[in-house]
Amino acid sequence: MTKSVFGFDQAEDSPGFLLWQTTVTWQRAIKKVLDPYDISHAQFVILAITMWFESKSREVSQSLIIRQSKLDKMTVSKALKKLVAEAYVKRIEHKEDTRAKSVLLTKKGKELVSKLIPMVEEIDEEFFGVVKKSERLILIKVLNSLVSNNI
Repeated sequence: MTKSVFGFDQAEDSPGFLLWQTTVTWQRAIKKVLDPYDISHAQFVILAITMWFESKSREVSQSLIIRQSKLDKMTVSKALKKLVAEAYVKRIEHKEDTRAKSVLLTKKGKELVSKLIPMVEEIDEEFFGVVKKSERLILIKVLNSLVSNNI
């Protein structure tokens, strides 16, 4: 009998594998909601981040979107090009950094993301609703810890 290369007796004992399964399952549900609008999950996240910071009267740059979303630079760049082409966002000169561009939602972009956010939040509520609220707070704390320590 040979020794297993795996560090776990069962796949379900691996936090990485469970996180993978959770992410894939959750993303599938989100994709189903976004597909009819021809918006990818990354594009939705960019629109939502832009709306969030605009609502806080903060200027939104591509680097802010990258930091906030944890998406890679190329994904954000490609997504923004499509969002500009679809007239959901526009890019203008940054007020402080002449090398940067600010990202602004257009009226069309605001209307779309305002429609999609409640739909995505409903998916989140259904998906994470199986976890008790007290445990959900712990889950959020654990996920925040993982994200902030793996930047």
